[in-house]
Amino acid sequence: MATAKEAELLECRLSTEDFKKLQSLFLQTDASGKAVSMGRVEFAERAWATVGRGSREEYEHLFDSVDVSREGWVDWRGLASFLLLGLSEKEELVRAASVPRWSPARLLPAAHTGPVQSMAHLGTSGRYLSASKEGTLAVWSEDLRLLKTHRLANDSVKPKDLWVTGMVVLTNVHKIAVSFTSKEIYFYDLLSKQEFSCQYKVHSLRHTPISLHYWHHPQRPEQAVLSIGGVAGQVSGLCFRSALISLFERPSVSDDHESVVSISWAELQQGCHRCCYTVTHAAHGAHWVRTVRFLGTLEAFASCSSASQSSLVLAWMENPTTSLRVTSFHTEKGLAGLDYHPGLNLIATAGLNNQVCLWNPYLVSKPVGVLRGHVTSVVAVQFMVAKKQLISFSKDKVLRVWDVASQLCLQRVAGIFPKTPECKTLLFFYEERSHLLLSFNGTVMLLQTQKEAGRREASHDSAVTCALYNSLFRQVISSDSSSGVTCWLMDTGQKLKQFPHCHGDAEITTMALDETQTRLFTAGTDGAVKVWDFNGHCHHRLNAGQGVAVEISQILVLKRTVLVFGWERMVTVFRLNMFSQYFVEPSEWKGGVHHRDDILCAAFRPPKSLVTGGSDGEIIAWNNSTENALRKLSLGKPCGLLRCGSDEASRKASAARPSTHHEPCPNPAGAEDPECCGVSRLVFLEGRKGAAVSGGADLVSCGGSGTVRFWNAANSCVVGEFVAHRDSRSIVLTVDSMGRYLATADMDGWLKVWDIQGYCLHAGETVTNQAPLLLSTLRPHIDCVTHLETCVHGGQLYLLSASADCSLVLSYLPGPIVGVFGQEVHWRLGEVGRATLKDERLANPECSVETAAPAVVGETDPEQAHPDRAGAVCSTAEEDDGQLHIPDERVAVQGRSFIKGHGLRQCDIKEHPYMNGAQSTAIGTFRELRLEELEPVVKLTKPDFVLNPHLYFGKTWDSSTPTPPPPLLTSDSRRTRACLKAAFDERSLFPKDVLEQVDWPPGFRRCTQKVTVMRNYARAISRNVGKPKATLSGGFKSK
Repeated sequence: MATAKEAELLECRLSTEDFKKLQSLFLQTDASGKAVSMGRVEFAERAWATVGRGSREEYEHLFDSVDVSREGWVDWRGLASFLLLGLSEKEELVRAASVPRWSPARLLPAAHTGPVQSMAHLGTSGRYLSASKEGTLAVWSEDLRLLKTHRLANDSVKPKDLWVTGMVVLTNVHKIAVSFTSKEIYFYDLLSKQEFSCQYKVHSLRHTPISLHYWHHPQRPEQAVLSIGGVAGQVSGLCFRSALISLFERPSVSDDHESVVSISWAELQQGCHRCCYTVTHAAHGAHWVRTVRFLGTLEAFASCSSASQSSLVLAWMENPTTSLRVTSFHTEKGLAGLDYHPGLNLIATAGLNNQVCLWNPYLVSKPVGVLRGHVTSVVAVQFMVAKKQLISFSKDKVLRVWDVASQLCLQRVAGIFPKTPECKTLLFFYEERSHLLLSFNGTVMLLQTQKEAGRREASHDSAVTCALYNSLFRQVISSDSSSGVTCWLMDTGQKLKQFPHCHGDAEITTMALDETQTRLFTAGTDGAVKVWDFNGHCHHRLNAGQGVAVEISQILVLKRTVLVFGWERMVTVFRLNMFSQYFVEPSEWKGGVHHRDDILCAAFRPPKSLVTGGSDGEIIAWNNSTENALRKLSLGKPCGLLRCGSDEASRKASAARPSTHHEPCPNPAGAEDPECCGVSRLVFLEGRKGAAVSGGADLVSCGGSGTVRFWNAANSCVVGEFVAHRDSRSIVLTVDSMGRYLATADMDGWLKVWDIQGYCLHAGETVTNQAPLLLSTLRPHIDCVTHLETCVHGGQLYLLSASADCSLVLSYLPGPIVGVFGQEVHWRLGEVGRATLKDERLANPECSVETAAPAVVGETDPEQAHPDRAGAVCSTAEEDDGQLHIPDERVAVQGRSFIKGHGLRQCDIKEHPYMNGAQSTAIGTFRELRLEELEPVVKLTKPDFVLNPHLYFGKTWDSSTPTPPPPLLTSDSRRTRACLKAAFDERSLFPKDVLEQVDWPPGFRRCTQKVTVMRNYARAISRNVGKPKATLSGGFKSK
């Protein structure tokens, strides 16, 4: 809700219609074609007259707010940026002021007997680790289920004397470091065959380590720092130069790579290991270092202790060869913990004087903020980085949530924690899953924040740019604009691995897999293409932009070459025989330059067919073996062969060729905009070689104005075209491996699936303008769809769609939606089920299945089914039974809550009606079958052996139940039968006394059993009488 001051501002009172009126003033271009810009007086006069709200003075004040550089004019871009920044700031303030809604607290299964010393998240695997004092290491699943426990061992002390003081995860090298009171640090490998096998051991530390912290550089993960805090006030840093290769150097005399490498701390201080070095300071005196952190953005060590004179110490790393520059902060009674927010550049400290202080690292004299409210000592603090909030926990078991900007307490939680006496308390908050873990000695409690109302499911923190399916690992790989790569389990939608900052701060624009699907190629806006394995190791860096930041749009990985496109008119090629070094430079493309504008996309069909599409709509066919250009694909008559050479030959061929462009398909919006006629996708249609010979289409392209074109690559001409998405400047598409389904998506998040199995199989006299059969229309996203990918998983056809709304959605092909990768409830693709949404349709009668349409669409505009753009109202199909079939909630995990959370309505998910009373199943193993009404069954004529059995079966049919005749007995069979009968006689099977009891009367039999039991008991007693008995002294006594 706007404050009184905000309500006075003009921009807070303007509505959406008012902003549209303002936009219309600036979008009117002058005679030169440039956008309109206005001065102060002109803007105030025209805006006040057009909008009709506010005063001239208010519009002049708005002009001054936009024109901060005092240039004297504003345009629509500057005004829109100002308004969007104001809205984003308000949204951020609302998010920061939102109070977390915690789910009921849950105590985790008991896994530790001693106090928990450390808790951590493994990152890529999604699991949690907790280590306790007695050396028990517990492994928890993503939803905090106890998976297993492991007992750590130490060669220096006995198991009963083992005392763990700290544990930290080395995420970039898949190891954990554990410190012990024996002045040792052990490094355990998480990827070894043996569970938690020890690789390195650092021993003979000067003081016992009690706190650990690990940091690695996000852009250069080989650089890392292990921070160590000791009991004597000493803070040490173990800085690694090549952590991805090896943390420490192995002795050359040791041939056993499985043995533990033992390193003394003195060796590290003397520089005996070139891959690492140490830094140390002792600014805390003799006080214990409670918490230590390495602040990567500041390149400084932050540590705290219970001393009042050196409560908080910052040690700055100015040079590896020089000592640390120390800065001390003083508090009243000392500190128990600290945390750092890199975005706000603030350090929060947990004070023993009941206060939480916020410190500027460069201001030593006093804190910039003091948060008061706790009545006992504060034992732990941690930032909620995204929401810019702070969590603090005090000794009296009170949890508080603070807004950092206003320095106010938003929430107080108490009374739900275990009522235990003096205990060691740890606080760990994993922000991505909103899991808050609190430990009270050996008890671990989970608090989880509930999902905010109206918030959409998101797979990434930023826009998703590309998605691939790896059939070898049965995983989905996605990339985002923040340079992150994430691996997902296809069967459940669960996040498996995440590799952040693969290209630093540059956006990842596209990806590709090699033929073996063991190498991943990623391209960033920094002009580099990197080759990764699925353990996160970069093997090669391809210098595609040659040192210049360029935007790469597509990568083609072939058998002998890697082709890169996107920023220039020529193909950039890398030969695989040059991949012997880490840095790979591009080779020369023999075909030269033939495009008049930048190449945006390409498609390849074995053995040597290559086509490229430019941003000007031009498509050129190449011979990939010779790298020569063959022809241009034209909208009119086919073009002749192209000469391999410079642009001059291409221009001469273009000038000599007459203009034969035909009239495109009807477009109510007018002709194609030259600015959006570029080709965004090219796909070869598999299984259509025979159709291509007869003049049919074997290539499909899309681009501006929402148009899809089908080409015959051999004849270089268009066979068919249609408008898939009206009023859309650009679309993307994909085709399944069998060439049956075509999926298209636009910039508003709409997705359509078309049946192209029989579309443009033969050449006609004219270009076909009829659209293929539209199977489904749905809206899985609310923003631009950036990438589409089809895949076959478990014999089922699926569609992956990535969007700028930060979501990656899995759908059946041709529909409906399965779910969003990363959603809280995982789906299970192995289970098959069907459910109905009849209740939801009844609750929302405006949205239902489309009305029946003819089998051949003809000239009908496919956009008539679009509810938002065509203005049509969804109506109920009379032929249908009123049920919209989607996968069962156990499989799809969507239902009403999923659709509401995605801003979807039932009319957004449409199914094509039955054709001729039959329906082809969309998905599943039997998708090729046709489901229709069975023909009536005529009366069957019984065979003669059923009517007259006595004529066929003789006397055996006289009995009610016919029995087979006895088998013929030979001399051998009679002898075998006699032996078996003699061997299994009842006199030989049972003891004699049992057989005698069977013949006795019932009463006499029971009495005999009692007498027998007593007799056996007396015999047992008599055997023990007189035997020697062992005494406590080890001798024997006769009883």
